[in-house]
Amino acid sequence: MGNTYYQMYIQVVFAVYKRKNLIPERHRDEIEKYMTGIMRKRNVKTLAIYCNPVHCHLFIAPPPNVSLSTIVRDVKAFSSKFINHNLFGMAGFSWQSGYGAFSYSKSQIKTVGDYVLNQKNHHQRQSFKDEYITFLDRFNIEYDKRYLFEWYD
Repeated sequence: MGNTYYQMYIQVVFAVYKRKNLIPERHRDEIEKYMTGIMRKRNVKTLAIYCNPVHCHLFIAPPPNVSLSTIVRDVKAFSSKFINHNLFGMAGFSWQSGYGAFSYSKSQIKTVGDYVLNQKNHHQRQSFKDEYITFLDRFNIEYDKRYLFEWYD
């Protein structure tokens, strides 16, 4: 792609269907490595990744020739298939539809990367629901509560 100059850093957040605690710590690393492999095949640089029991954070630098929706679709679809067929015999695992995507500047890479990697400690103080709504508010994203993730509180 001659004369194409591009720099983008995106944090993507998506949830397990019905926010069930289906990503056990013992499988987290394997799931994250699999997701990273999916993104690597599409030339997406993974800056940080953390899969909580009920949701996942990806901090990525996507290439200019692959849409964010394609990246997220593929990560969610292929990781669901991987989890269903290769890990802990969980037929029916899936991600909820939708995702949040939040852009950052180069100067924020370390801060956001550290935030993503510190999810385990972070969620001892704040729920996923509160975290997600905080992101939407902080980034001035208009939303309709009817179309947010299903929270199952």
